[in-house]
Amino acid sequence: MKLFLAAIALAAAIPASALGDELTCISTTFNLLSPNDKVCVTAFEDPKVSGVTCHISQARAGGWGQPLGLNEDPSNFSVACRQTGPITVDLSTLGDKDEAFTEKTSIFFKATRIYRLVDRKHNALVYLAISSKLINGSPANAISSVPIIPWSEK
Repeated sequence: MKLFLAAIALAAAIPASALGDELTCISTTFNLLSPNDKVCVTAFEDPKVSGVTCHISQARAGGWGQPLGLNEDPSNFSVACRQTGPITVDLSTLGDKDEAFTEKTSIFFKATRIYRLVDRKHNALVYLAISSKLINGSPANAISSVPIIPWSEK
């Protein structure tokens, strides 16, 4: 039991790799007596690569657990990343696979994670979104590529 409580405390204390700005949520169902299911869109900037912004849409379960953060959200998401400014990072300083964003999708042990992969051959960054769970993850995934191109400020 002590091990279980320690694992819960550890999971709650892990910070996100990048903090996102929630743009909006749109209801996808109507529940008369409880909060609706919805899809929420969040924007985040890559914490190690200035000039890259990603947007992720995620399904969020409704019901009375939603306001309390007790729901386990479904593993339904999409990600789109774009160059939004000059990218000056030296690709050789980046790891081959680094976590760029994490958002908890249940009170215990489940999260949506976005990894930054470096495609040095094509001078591009690839962002892979997955759902992870302590015991059993999901094969759900989404991918977005950002070619690094010269940025002219006019």
